[in-house]
Amino acid sequence: MTQSNFEQLRRRGPNLTEAAIRAQAETVTSDLAHQRDRWRRGFTRRRVIAGVGGIGVAALGTQLVTTKYAFADPATSTRTLVVIFLRGGMDGLSVIVPTNDANLRQARPNIGIQAGALLPGDSRFGLHPALAPLLPFWQAGKMAAVQAVASPDVSRSHFQAQECLERGTKTSATHTGWLDRTLTAMGPGTTFRAIAEGDSTPRSLIGIEPKLVLNGIEGFALAGWDGVRDKTMAALQALYTGFDHPAVAHAMTTVKALSSARKLAETPYQTTAEYPGGGFPDRLKDIARLVKAKVGLRVATIDLGGWDMHTGLGNVDGGEMRNHLDELGKVLGAFATDLGPQLDDVTLVTMTEFGRRVSENGNSGTDHGHGALMLLLGGGLMGGQVHGRWPGLAPSALDNGDLAGANDYRDVLGEVLERGFGVGDVKKVFPDHTYSRIGVLR
Repeated sequence: MTQSNFEQLRRRGPNLTEAAIRAQAETVTSDLAHQRDRWRRGFTRRRVIAGVGGIGVAALGTQLVTTKYAFADPATSTRTLVVIFLRGGMDGLSVIVPTNDANLRQARPNIGIQAGALLPGDSRFGLHPALAPLLPFWQAGKMAAVQAVASPDVSRSHFQAQECLERGTKTSATHTGWLDRTLTAMGPGTTFRAIAEGDSTPRSLIGIEPKLVLNGIEGFALAGWDGVRDKTMAALQALYTGFDHPAVAHAMTTVKALSSARKLAETPYQTTAEYPGGGFPDRLKDIARLVKAKVGLRVATIDLGGWDMHTGLGNVDGGEMRNHLDELGKVLGAFATDLGPQLDDVTLVTMTEFGRRVSENGNSGTDHGHGALMLLLGGGLMGGQVHGRWPGLAPSALDNGDLAGANDYRDVLGEVLERGFGVGDVKKVFPDHTYSRIGVLR
């Protein structure tokens, strides 16, 4: 590029990236005017597109935030499903604890929690005291739990168990994730219909449905730009004008949505609760912000690691479990408080790949087991209870030393989808499972 050309380009925008897009838009606009004149002389639209190619589609594809396409249809529901995956295999028996269980006391002499230290749950279970911020929601019927949950995978491998849960089927021949199929069942929505808060798309969202990967709403912008300027926005729209390409309508919607996203990001968020600092609290606060902004958020996911506690699990006086539950309780409590009445429009579900063995190991921790725990928070719950079949912890009831998996996790999720989100045919989401209600939702 000559110095003269460089200066001409530089004058088109505040930086070279935007200047190049504006210059390209001018070229495309000129070309389209020329093509329209040629159409009037007998050229077909197909011939013109074959000649012009997918310049605009290719240009925008490298610039947008991480997303496949975006929908333009208005939101059909205000309800939001939030799925938090607790990666590592959370020990549910330390979280929602069977009270006065002699078998558990014998199996866990060092890491067990005395009944007197537990928060009141229901007639059979108590809550770990670190979950105190959630107790008001439990008592108000806005929180529930399902114990002894399992998937078809029994390998005790983190990778295989997580893959099975997020795929939602027994067979690895299914390539989409259960949340992607859920989006199909829910129908179309807005640009913010589905988001993954984090750095990558979780396995549960893999598939054909549009979704956004966000590390905070402030990051929803063109990569490396200070902001989306009006002239550059108009230029991006011009790049997509006049092309018969399957992605064009969706890409145009995404371009237009960036302006709304910028306005949302630039509006100071007034939270009504105090969130702890850090990645997980910030991401859940971001979801609360999107819910309250009524942008049509239907599905949101967050990952939270650190639950593989082979050593130093501890008890009520300290240890890894208390520390992790202290954060989880405070963040979920802040989220529920922040939403206020809009908590009724949300169902938050926690998942983990498997539970832990009933007996503690020699390092005051627990090893990989089977039956796990799911927590639910939000509206429409039969709250303040632990649901599902409880096999007990008698030696004869254990599954090779593990809490048995008496409840299929797809029954919990199926009920959430059917009762909470109007998904009429759960079989479309979990094709190799016959769904049976557990009774966790009204």
